[in-house]
Amino acid sequence: MPPKSVPGGKRSKNDEYRSSIPSNRIRQRSATIRDYAQTVEGMGFSHIVAYDHILGANPDRPGGWNGVYTYQHAFQEPFVLFAFMAGVTQKIEFTTSIIILPQRQTALVAKQAATLDRLSGGRLRLGVGLGWNEVEYISLGQDFHTRGKRFEEQIDLLRRPVD
Repeated sequence: MPPKSVPGGKRSKNDEYRSSIPSNRIRQRSATIRDYAQTVEGMGFSHIVAYDHILGANPDRPGGWNGVYTYQHAFQEPFVLFAFMAGVTQKIEFTTSIIILPQRQTALVAKQAATLDRLSGGRLRLGVGLGWNEVEYISLGQDFHTRGKRFEEQIDLLRRPVD
């Protein structure tokens, strides 16, 4: 059983322990990420959670920004991060929390998720959502106000079988 003192370590309702990768603090060095993944797996955690932010906001932008992160915070891309971690671990699962689906191409998400799940031996838990940050949508050239409709269409496509 993982100790409660591990940063990001949380117990779920079904007696599983997850560890949230400290994206805002961990350096983007392969050795650091490898050591983190292998350590939490060795401690008995069931899965690693990573958050998705394609872009961070610039606090000096018109209108300002008071969010908890900015463009200077390093959020690793979850599919690439988990593909790397899958190669250096054996059994720990990987959970996206969450992929902000309307900001991404549906077919690409489906392909990335299916490939990662297959190559990792079925260890991906894909979590998707709408997102809350209008600044990210604006920066990506996406319409924040139609994200719900786009999300519903994307979910319909993602539920189709992938070969």
